[in-house]
Amino acid sequence: MKKIIFKGCGTAIATPFSESGVNFEEFEKLIEDQILEGVDSLIVCGTTGEASTMTLDERKETIKFAIEKVNKRIPVIVGTGSNSTNQAIEMTKFAENVGADGALVVTPYYNKTTQDGLVAHYSAIANATKLPIILYSVPSRTGVNILPKTCKKLSEIENIVAIKEASGDISQVSEIASLCKDNLYIYSGNDDQIVPILSVGGIGVISVLSNIAPKYTHNIVQNFFDGNVQESRKMQLDAIKLIKALFSEVNPIPVKAALNMLGYKFGEPRLPLIPMSIEKSEVLKNEMKKFEILK
Repeated sequence: MKKIIFKGCGTAIATPFSESGVNFEEFEKLIEDQILEGVDSLIVCGTTGEASTMTLDERKETIKFAIEKVNKRIPVIVGTGSNSTNQAIEMTKFAENVGADGALVVTPYYNKTTQDGLVAHYSAIANATKLPIILYSVPSRTGVNILPKTCKKLSEIENIVAIKEASGDISQVSEIASLCKDNLYIYSGNDDQIVPILSVGGIGVISVLSNIAPKYTHNIVQNFFDGNVQESRKMQLDAIKLIKALFSEVNPIPVKAALNMLGYKFGEPRLPLIPMSIEKSEVLKNEMKKFEILK
């Protein structure tokens, strides 16, 4: 049985920007609020964290800051993926050296690769570190899908322990669970599919929703594990309209707007992402009010 990095709700935490760079004062506020509200892990410098438009120095500084501030209270997982295997190895080694608890490694994008190429890519990264690795399959962004048989091959590598599954294909998730069993734990990568993925053996979610509803998202998972499946399902369904509003534009545009509405100073997303449209921002605001997140 593989080591479980975390079980429950991991927040794919957003990164606050100011004109001078990362706003660490606001970042610390959100980190502390997340821990206070009971999330089970933080995922730093992932898609929601806008790692793709951060400089290397900004990423490294943000990773170190998060790890130091969390101070082992909950696991910190670092987004270290790249479409360059060598760069992914470099970032994963850095994350290991500064005390990360795991690495979230997205599939290569743009240049992409074959399924055999994915095995070679992830094998090279895993062999360069002792950190537990979470595969990240999000074909809508990368153009690359980690197929179930490829997951099975990768699950045979000792420190490849889990997958963040964001394909949206429940049949695929079920096949991965069937093939890999406890050799590859599964996290939902989609907030609208937490309970469906838990129902086929998932152990949690890497969530955007939990940036603004941390305790609620944690409780969706916890209720399921406690045997309160009906309550878990109700919570999942009750959150669908809010989740839809949070993904009405490209992530993390809406969640940064939502955090700003809540009083955090998270600034605007970096180009090529732009601020949320007024119309969709109003829809999001109304859903947050209905959800009693915003007064």
